[in-house]
Amino acid sequence: QVLLVESGGGSVPSGGSLRLSCIVSGYTYNSGCMAGFRQLPAKEREGVAAFDFGAGSTLYADSVKGRFSISQDTANNIVYLQMTSLDPEDTAMYYCAARSGSCYLAASWYVIWGQGTLVTVSS
Repeated sequence: QVLLVESGGGSVPSGGSLRLSCIVSGYTYNSGCMAGFRQLPAKEREGVAAFDFGAGSTLYADSVKGRFSISQDTANNIVYLQMTSLDPEDTAMYYCAARSGSCYLAASWYVIWGQGTLVTVSS
C-alpha cells in the first residue's frame, strides 16, 4: 500500500520560500509519477509540478515555472517541492499525489493522495 505524508507548510511573507516534503512508503521509484497539487476552498485542485521517475523529467504549471522545483531523494523516500518567490496567490492547501503512469497536472489522473499541508503567504 502506497502512503504519502506531506510536511513543511507554514506561513511566510511575500517573496519568501518554503520546502514541502512528501514522505513516500510502499512505492517503486523506477517508474510512475509524483505530483504536487494545491487547492483553495471551493476551488478545483490545481497541479503545480510533477516528477516522472522513469524519465527523470519534470513538469510545471505556467503559474509556478521558474519559482517552484520538484525533486526526489531516493535514499530517504522523499519528494521535495521547493517554492521560492512566494506570492499571496500561492496560498493554498498543498497535496502530493502518485500514479503508476506518465505525469499529468490534472487531478483526475491520480488516485493516491496525501493529507495535505497548508501554505499561507502574507502580503
